Amino acid sequence: MANFEVITQSTVNVAITSSISSFAVEKRYPKNLTIGELKGKLELVTGANAGSMMLEVYNKEKEFVCALTNDNSLLGSFPIDDGMRIHVNDSQLKKGEFEDVSKVAKFELSQEDYSKRSDSVKAFLERNRLGKYNEDEVKKKAEEQQTKEAEEEKVAKALKVDERCEVTVAGQARRRGVIKFIGNTSFKPGWWIGIHYDEPVGKNDGNVEGTRYFTCPAKYGAFVKPAHVCMGDFPELFDEEMDEM
Repeated sequence: MANFEVITQSTVNVAITSSISSFAVEKRYPKNLTIGELKGKLELVTGANAGSMMLEVYNKEKEFVCALTNDNSLLGSFPIDDGMRIHVNDSQLKKGEFEDVSKVAKFELSQEDYSKRSDSVKAFLERNRLGKYNEDEVKKKAEEQQTKEAEEEKVAKALKVDERCEVTVAGQARRRGVIKFIGNTSFKPGWWIGIHYDEPVGKNDGNVEGTRYFTCPAKYGAFVKPAHVCMGDFPELFDEEMDEM
């Protein structure tokens, strides 16, 4: 019977974060390191106490993988791979305790020099194609946003100013009024529909942050996304009907 040998990398490249600092650093550790020995090294990196720190592993999608709980176990015995992150928790120390640099002489690094470093967080993200350095993911999100905007524009352009409508937003009562504005705004991106409600259930008078989009009494105006607006022959609701909704 043939013998098989499983060969894996002898080291693992990970990002290190902690509960006591907002900084992150990239480190490479041998897999034959015990968790106890790893804690000793992380004590120098994070300032956390090796005796009280708890270690958690997260994957590239920021999902929890496992806890490094047994100090005698080898790092390689846990499901940890390049590009993952080890988060150090230390309940005995407060976040930012080692970040007050007001009394310390500062070491400043130019953006150009920082970009040349191979051990920076930026370099780590680039090598592992994370965040904005994942071109495929960035492209995918951009395409999804374009599709969403196109669908929103189509729905918005099917509506008409001065037509009656009913507004339905999840978790809120149905509201009726008249469409007074259709288009883009300066307060938020995308298409918005300005509504003059029949009742004072709005948030403004058609003016938002100094820009007037339409005119109505105070608290009768509001802006909602096109998907929440249904145009049609919707008469005003009587108080009894409002109470039933």
